[in-house]
Amino acid sequence: MRSKILELLRSQQEGCISGEEIASRLGVSRTAVWKHIKELKAAGYNIESRARSGYCLTGTPDRLLPELITHNLPTKLLGQSVISFDEVRSTNDEAKKAAAAGADEGTVVVSEMQSTGKGRLERSFFCPRGGVWFSVILRPPFLPQEAPKCTLLAAVAVAKAMQELGVEAGIKWPNDIYCQGRKLTGILTEMSAEMDRINYVVIGTGINVNIPLQSFPEDLQDKAGSMSQLLGHEVDRVAFLQRVLQHMEALYIDVLKNGFAGLLDQWRQHSITLGQEINVLGLQETFAGVAKDIDADGALLVETPGGLRRVLAGDVSIRPRK
Repeated sequence: MRSKILELLRSQQEGCISGEEIASRLGVSRTAVWKHIKELKAAGYNIESRARSGYCLTGTPDRLLPELITHNLPTKLLGQSVISFDEVRSTNDEAKKAAAAGADEGTVVVSEMQSTGKGRLERSFFCPRGGVWFSVILRPPFLPQEAPKCTLLAAVAVAKAMQELGVEAGIKWPNDIYCQGRKLTGILTEMSAEMDRINYVVIGTGINVNIPLQSFPEDLQDKAGSMSQLLGHEVDRVAFLQRVLQHMEALYIDVLKNGFAGLLDQWRQHSITLGQEINVLGLQETFAGVAKDIDADGALLVETPGGLRRVLAGDVSIRPRK
């Protein structure tokens, strides 16, 4: 009902609409309309009540609310259902609960902040207000061993959306987004699967959008960055999230139709790792080499003095040029 009332308010452009007309169009009482208007105001919408004119929408809140995210979102799947929170421990945890309970494919779980955001290798992730912290539920028909490549899909989508806004973002293998040496995004993919089928995949993405540098913990201030810091102005978080979802959906549809080859090519185009001298911190060893390519599984191929090494898991750091 809130969404329907908002659509009516938006449709008036600069004008107003009476409570009586809203009630008539939606088939509810004027008291019910007044109650929903009150809730919208409490959520941060600027709605003026004008004598003899009715209600007029004059501003929307800077919040990742379902009715804002879905408004004019041109996707067919991703983001058509949105679950939002003010604060959660982890959007991935909430998305896994929703997926296990039968949530539709494409459902997005978003939160204004996360208290215990997590990244790859069980690392913590700083997730204050001003970022975009969200998880997407997918139910792909491909085999479980293909699921890790969904992480690459999300990385390409975020890099594309950032570049459209003027942030020259690149992907550090496998899924971190960097610009000017600062990390802007982390991605964590988790799944529930059986031997030969995926029950669901949850892609968790954390993006530093409007976070002042001084807000980061001291040990991150020389490593992390945000889009607003790089652009010199704040970013419309809802519109940016919509861009990311559009790119994610387009890439996902292409993968379902044509496989992962095209996605991997796009990942290569956005990579800041390939061709670089790197250090690889593996699960059991550390070694150095030159990042040459990724293979069909998304594994990093590293040329070392002892030959070509294939890295499926681990952490990579790019060595400074001499």
